[in-house]
Amino acid sequence: MRIERWIERSRNGDVVVTIDDGIREALRTLLDELRELLMTGDHPGLRRLYPTAYPKHGELEEEYRSLVHDTLLAQRLDSIESMENSLSATTLTDVQLEAWMHGVNSVRLVLGTILDVGEGDELPDADAPDAQQRVLYYILGYLLEQIVDVLFSTVPVDGTEDEML
Repeated sequence: MRIERWIERSRNGDVVVTIDDGIREALRTLLDELRELLMTGDHPGLRRLYPTAYPKHGELEEEYRSLVHDTLLAQRLDSIESMENSLSATTLTDVQLEAWMHGVNSVRLVLGTILDVGEGDELPDADAPDAQQRVLYYILGYLLEQIVDVLFSTVPVDGTEDEML
């Protein structure tokens, strides 16, 4: 039995996306929500997007945040915009797929933080109050895994580019 793949590299090197419209629309909604959270900047679910570098040194932590926060925010917003612009596409460039990777990963990190998902957590009972969000979290993980697989498939095994003859 073959597991359905939503993102694959074709024989000619194109990245082919076969995600159904319902999942695309859910991604669009999640990206909008992520952008809103990022712009307000004070939601506890964002803590994994901006991890603490100096947990025991408040002054160093503040300095670190002042140096990296705006750059990280701009990168995340760029990834969201790029992903949104290509969300309806059936083929992607590697650059677009990288934006998808960053966008999906950010959404998944925030959702996982909000849900307090831990290693080893399994799908909840269908009657659980947060069942729908947890299923969405696992769908995002499945999508992220496929994106990474496709991007990794282009990395040379020996770490060097093949020379053209």
